[in-house]
Amino acid sequence: MDDVSTSKEGRKIKMAKSKQKTHKSSAKVFKKKKNGELTYMKSGSNHKTGKDTAKEVRQRRNKGVLSKGDRNRLKSVI
Repeated sequence: MDDVSTSKEGRKIKMAKSKQKTHKSSAKVFKKKKNGELTYMKSGSNHKTGKDTAKEVRQRRNKGVLSKGDRNRLKSVI
């Protein structure tokens, strides 16, 4: 594939290199904060929480933060 194209006026235009696509399922799960951290909603807080302790239910309301290693691995796909 050639990275040079011709415009309507006949001038040669240099095309941009192909970009990496966003991984859509990851983009829907993780949100990027201003400081670069990736946050996500914790699972298991929707229903059937009567058997869980109040502490477990309360802690699931807070967002989780991805570790530094996982954040670096996922940085290119989000």
